[in-house]
Amino acid sequence: MGAENFFLFGMTAEQVQASWLPGSGYDPRALYQGNVQLRAVIDLIADDHFSRGDRELFRPIVDSLLGRDNYRLMGDFASYLQAQDQVSAAYADRERWTRMSILNVARMGKFSSDRSIRDYCRDIWRVQPTKIALLSEDEVTGDLLQ
Repeated sequence: MGAENFFLFGMTAEQVQASWLPGSGYDPRALYQGNVQLRAVIDLIADDHFSRGDRELFRPIVDSLLGRDNYRLMGDFASYLQAQDQVSAAYADRERWTRMSILNVARMGKFSSDRSIRDYCRDIWRVQPTKIALLSEDEVTGDLLQ
């Protein structure tokens, strides 16, 4: 696709791994306190803006982000905003956006979201797949008819 045709943001897999090491300095609460835009977003989630007055509804999410931040979302936020500015500029230029879109489709080759998720699970999140027993079509149909 070419680096000029997509918008990369956030930490690399190596940076994420390093952020878990003792003394790495990764501190989601410091990121929250040091970035006005990030603080505004988290505060909207923590307040009742999205929860119809229930300030406790999203408390576990906010606590997770400000505490451990397992997926390093706080660390990617500033980079995401910068990338979004680049996206907006590219989109405003119709010819550039069209060219990028066509080249992305033409050059993407073999892409598998399953492979991407498997790689993220293995390399970044370090989690293992869970096997789930699926019902056959007859079992599902039988359950519905009863």
